[in-house]
Amino acid sequence: MEFFTFEWVTDPAIWASLITLMALEIVLGIDNLVFISILAARLPPEQQSKARKVGLAMALLTRLALLATLAWIVGLTQPIITIAGFELSWRDVILVAGGLFLLYKATSEIHTEVEGDPEDQLPGVRKGATFMAVVTQIAIIDIVFSLDSVITAVGMADQLWVMVVAVIAAIIVMIVAADPLSHFIEQNPTVKMLALSFLLLIGVLLMAEGLHFHIPKGYVYFALAFSVMVEFLNNWVQRRRRRKREAAKAAAKVAA
Repeated sequence: MEFFTFEWVTDPAIWASLITLMALEIVLGIDNLVFISILAARLPPEQQSKARKVGLAMALLTRLALLATLAWIVGLTQPIITIAGFELSWRDVILVAGGLFLLYKATSEIHTEVEGDPEDQLPGVRKGATFMAVVTQIAIIDIVFSLDSVITAVGMADQLWVMVVAVIAAIIVMIVAADPLSHFIEQNPTVKMLALSFLLLIGVLLMAEGLHFHIPKGYVYFALAFSVMVEFLNNWVQRRRRRKREAAKAAAKVAA
């Protein structure tokens, strides 16, 4: 596998591979970004942006480290145990473990959002949420998402530099989008619940993938996009109704 040649300047196949892989890496990074945004929200406001950036920086380092050990990555897909004809590799084990971790975290976050924590004193700050604890959890899930991302990249590109550029571009987009996305999620509780439900789906998806049941991620992303669109329409209708009520009240005061 070649690291870098100048043939890409005139090779449309390399350009197509680079652009396609960049787009795919950005899409695959959405679930990672949502997870980081929700976890960072557990911290005091002054630490949240730092936690998001540290988490994404770790995601970049993890992906680049995995790309630097492609032979090891390929080895992770080799069966390590066979039970009644069912083969399991280290990749499968990591995906199943990551899926279980996501299910646990998403379920606990939903419980906290619905039930609340009476011991919390400040909005947005929950008991037991420390910077290192949040960053550690982000690092754990980064490994799972990075493994899935890198294996996808290996299957789509032949040149290492194409994979590296695609991964770096995806992380840059995620860093730019991290703060606005996090603020939007925090300011819209229903959107936050949708994001947590999305993480539940991703957790199930990872477990299914680890158990060799392939479910196209497009279905999950379409469901999320459709739900967000419906929520956007609901918010738009509510804003219009609120403006009409305010206008009616103002007109009634003038008439009085």
